[in-house]
Amino acid sequence: MYKLIRPLLFCFSPEYIHTIIMGMLKMMHYVPFADRIVRLVFNYRNPKLEREVFGIKFRNPVGLAAGFDKNGDSYNLISNFGFGFVEIGSITPKAQKGNPKPRCFRLPQDKAIINRMGINNNGVKYAVEQLKKVKPHCIIGGNLSKNASTSNENAAKDYEKSFALLYDFVDYFTINVSCPNVKDLDKLQDIDNLSEIIDRLLTLRRYFDDYRPILLKISPDIPYKLLDAIIDLIMASGLDGVIATNTTRNREKLKSPEQLVNEIGDGGLSGAPLFEKSLEIVKYIHNNTNGQLPIIAVGGIMTPEDALKMLNAGASLIQVYTGFIYNGPGFAKKINKFLAKRL
Repeated sequence: MYKLIRPLLFCFSPEYIHTIIMGMLKMMHYVPFADRIVRLVFNYRNPKLEREVFGIKFRNPVGLAAGFDKNGDSYNLISNFGFGFVEIGSITPKAQKGNPKPRCFRLPQDKAIINRMGINNNGVKYAVEQLKKVKPHCIIGGNLSKNASTSNENAAKDYEKSFALLYDFVDYFTINVSCPNVKDLDKLQDIDNLSEIIDRLLTLRRYFDDYRPILLKISPDIPYKLLDAIIDLIMASGLDGVIATNTTRNREKLKSPEQLVNEIGDGGLSGAPLFEKSLEIVKYIHNNTNGQLPIIAVGGIMTPEDALKMLNAGASLIQVYTGFIYNGPGFAKKINKFLAKRL
């Protein structure tokens, strides 16, 4: 059915459709039994899919990546579509509008999306209020970033503030220093900048009673020499895991007309063209840590077979986003049923 509806949805801008869908999800809060019906249709449970990663028990390994539920508006309803966990954000200390519109574009020939949203969100206090108001029924990750107006020299303070305010309301944290849509944010992947952010968050975590895992989300465009240094830093610091990978600036081997791609301009590319690079990085991290570092694989997972390849490459969990857009609301269930037969 979604294949029949998708051409109509794709007639409108991605951001407009996303706004409509989030509005519909909010309305479902007020429709009797709507959440139960969605669970009956789209959920799939199987003991083979359950796993424990960095001290958290997941009912299945398929999560929704950050960027879909930016503000924590509909995590429970989203989880009803078969996801084992939902990552909200990226969240910044202060609300910010992001980049000027239009800022999100589809490349249907490539099963890809280019976005330069600029981490638009309502700020950490809004997300905390949402999490207080509606108790999560699924594993929630909090994806943190700095405000665009904050200099890289002061970035650690932004991460620290959001981390402290969200700590009691999420199950794990993701440090986002690799989004290509905020000027110079990816420069925080430099070891000196990254070390300060990690050290401050690890120090702050000691003051809380409960333990929350902290993960680092890395870019697919990162040079391997820097990736080696980041792996060493993660292993030495005691960070709990890594998410590989964010979107890419690379535009090689696209099927879409070059003129169209050039007209779209800057932004992070997600979807099928990213898969091989993300898979390569997952394998690299797994092999260079002897499998000791938990990895959440994300980037171009468009089929159940892609998901299995990521897990076989060394990932403990996977996340989808663009695959969810192109395949529809049954995508997580489809992956989970496939994995239950193959794992």
